[in-house]
Amino acid sequence: MNRRAINLIENSVLESAKRTIETERRGLEALEQAFDNGLAGPFTRAVEVIGDISGRVIVTGVGKSGHIGVKIAATLASTGTPAFFVHAAEANHGDLGMIGQGDVIIAISWGGQAQELKAILSYSRRFSIPLIAITCDEKSSLGLAADIVLKLPREAEACPHGLAPTTSAIMQLAIGDALAVSLLEARGFTATDFHVFHPGGKLGASLMHVADVMHTGEQLPLVAQGTPMPEAIMVLSRKHFGCVGVLDKDGRLCGIVTEGDMARNLTRNLAELTVDDIMTRTPKTVKQTVLATAALALLNQHHIGALIVIDDERRPVGLVHFHDLLRIGVA
Repeated sequence: MNRRAINLIENSVLESAKRTIETERRGLEALEQAFDNGLAGPFTRAVEVIGDISGRVIVTGVGKSGHIGVKIAATLASTGTPAFFVHAAEANHGDLGMIGQGDVIIAISWGGQAQELKAILSYSRRFSIPLIAITCDEKSSLGLAADIVLKLPREAEACPHGLAPTTSAIMQLAIGDALAVSLLEARGFTATDFHVFHPGGKLGASLMHVADVMHTGEQLPLVAQGTPMPEAIMVLSRKHFGCVGVLDKDGRLCGIVTEGDMARNLTRNLAELTVDDIMTRTPKTVKQTVLATAALALLNQHHIGALIVIDDERRPVGLVHFHDLLRIGVA
């Protein structure tokens, strides 16, 4: 295949990709505009209903809508709204028993006519379980059965045949994310709460606080003002953090001596000096409530290896080292 033919193929592929993204972007714009054209009321009621339940959110659907439903349920659960996915077809074979009267059902179907949804719709009506529909047709079987209909705008699919769920799937996903974030903000869900559900991996590490990783107590390399440098060097060597914090008579941090400070003073007789003679009097510090990622940013910004953790009265309560952040996966 010659270069001209290859270029034509590449151009065709890129044009297709850009056209797909542009079509889906228009779908999201239409969804945003829908909030000014009738969607705002049902969406607000949906957030209120979900926020008031004593049970869980049951997300259901089939096909591509089912795959989107799995993601929506996972997002809800990870942001403080107990939720799980029940496949509509499996509900016909015993999984209806997972749904209680304190729950709410979110049923997703673009056309609203999926046959597999009939059993779960009937079950919700029989036991008065609130039903929220995500569909483009409020007059469909799903739309007519639901207590609340989140009606999505009919926009062109990115599929050139108008068949494969593409734009429609993106809009379903977006409305699910909007529900999850609105619920998160309504209940004041914090980064600390988020960490409870995400303890592992890079995300979990980034949500840890300095207090979770800092060294405390006897591990801290601390000396008093006026300490001779030979004694300070012994503490520095024994603690292995590359620095020594200096305390005033009230136990407050007033300086720090680092290996860099000592290197810069090698032309002087360190044996005749005290920590006061070479210490940095404005050491970089951090509070224990700060996120580990913020501590890392401070270390990188000032090209240092450790931060002394202080309380509101500048008394040292810990020390966090770059290696600690590296160990938990933040660095």
